[in-house]
Amino acid sequence: MVKVTNPVLTGFNPDPCLFKGKDAYYLLVSTFEYMPGIRVYESKDLANWNYKTAILTHIDLSGNNRGCSIWAPFAAYHQGTYYVTYTDVKSTRVPYKDVNNYIITAQSIEGPWSKPKYINSSGFDPSIFFDDDNKCYFLNEYWDYRLHTHNKSAGILIQELNPRTLTLIDKPKILFKGTVAQKTEAPQIYKHNHYYYLLTAEGGTEANHMVTVARAKQIMGPYQIDPQNPMLTAKDNPNLTLQCAGHASLVKDKDDQWYMAHLATRPIKDDIALLGRETAIQNVYWSTDNWLRLSNNTNQPNDTYEVHAKTSIKQQTHEFYDDFKTEQLNFAHWNTLRKMPTTDWLKFTPQGIQLAGGQSLQSEFDQHLIAKRQTDFNFKVSTVIQFNPVNYLQLAGLALYLDIDNYLFFAITYDEKIGKSLTVMQAIAGDFKILISPIAISEDSDIKLEIVVNNLDATLLFKDSEVMHTILKDIDLSFLSGGFTGNFIALDTIDMGQYNNAKACFKSFHYQPK
Repeated sequence: MVKVTNPVLTGFNPDPCLFKGKDAYYLLVSTFEYMPGIRVYESKDLANWNYKTAILTHIDLSGNNRGCSIWAPFAAYHQGTYYVTYTDVKSTRVPYKDVNNYIITAQSIEGPWSKPKYINSSGFDPSIFFDDDNKCYFLNEYWDYRLHTHNKSAGILIQELNPRTLTLIDKPKILFKGTVAQKTEAPQIYKHNHYYYLLTAEGGTEANHMVTVARAKQIMGPYQIDPQNPMLTAKDNPNLTLQCAGHASLVKDKDDQWYMAHLATRPIKDDIALLGRETAIQNVYWSTDNWLRLSNNTNQPNDTYEVHAKTSIKQQTHEFYDDFKTEQLNFAHWNTLRKMPTTDWLKFTPQGIQLAGGQSLQSEFDQHLIAKRQTDFNFKVSTVIQFNPVNYLQLAGLALYLDIDNYLFFAITYDEKIGKSLTVMQAIAGDFKILISPIAISEDSDIKLEIVVNNLDATLLFKDSEVMHTILKDIDLSFLSGGFTGNFIALDTIDMGQYNNAKACFKSFHYQPK
């Protein structure tokens, strides 16, 4: 037996789906607007988790609003086939929720995956359940724009699904209307001791987040709510390391031990969680009266869990250095926004990776950046850039990036008075500012940009002609928290004057936890 520290997936890794595949355990997480979509982590022992693959590589999310796109994947392995459901969210502007739900299948977790099969659009967070009689059911949250509440989740729908053709049968039925906690979503069904157990997330994915469990003797209900509900939450204890706990999934190991994966945050101060929503795991068991319980006999998440297997914890480092010599992006670390990179703007050269200028950091269409999750509270990150802009519309540099409205961009650009120069741009809730006057730099030299982060404070430095300079200290990064994602570190080239004209060569990237 070994003890594992939570979270098992650090940084932006929300809405975990934990399941047993052919010969390993897997965690799938939401990726929202980042590509490739639906990250998959693998473990042979439920203790050591490693990035395995990403599933969605042939979709285009251009134009999807901030915080939309790929939500809450669910996976099942049934009779030799992997089934994955997910939502592509187009818009969340109240009162509506414009979403499309899909299913894809494959014989291997690494694909090839089938073309996405459209299922419905009545709500988000879909899942499927295969019953003992081989009947298959499709579930999703449903949205009722007529409700007077801001969040208009009205409950859970269920509908039989043909597992061969992946087409819905008959009409959907309201399975569960939720509890007084409201905001009922993320439905999943598990069968144990002749009961059907419905897991949902309620309370919203913030401080009041929780896991609700209900059960029934028949799959169509009626469902009885756990008398000790919520089964899991952090809402009553602000001193817990893991906050916002909810959106759970279950798996059983070969020794009949049960585990629950769930999302959580680790606020640095108050509710400020720069790393976003992460993935944790808890030990759970079935009580004598057939209810699901945490093994700590509370409803609050532990900082650790135990794996009942002969294994050992393999220490992993978050340090990442990339000189771009492999001539392919390492998707264990790198992501792009809304669509996969193409050779018209991303190329590998003998000197490094060349990014041609795309749209600005507020664009929901065509940003030309590659970005890595922040996985540590304290870190230093640097890049060496060769870039010769000819006007102020051309920029290339290093960004701390939450979303289109919240970012810090440390960039090389051009100023009409002094020529090649450095600038620092910041957006907080859409309010844009330039933080410094232009700083002249060498015309022909490579420039090293460096950002040092200590919890919520950042320091910006640059190296020009072998001399290191500090230009800003104690930048408050609190604004890089919130929403559905987490902070990323990005390499970005922008050309707002002529698409793909300006080209920057990034010769190296180094992320070092402190």
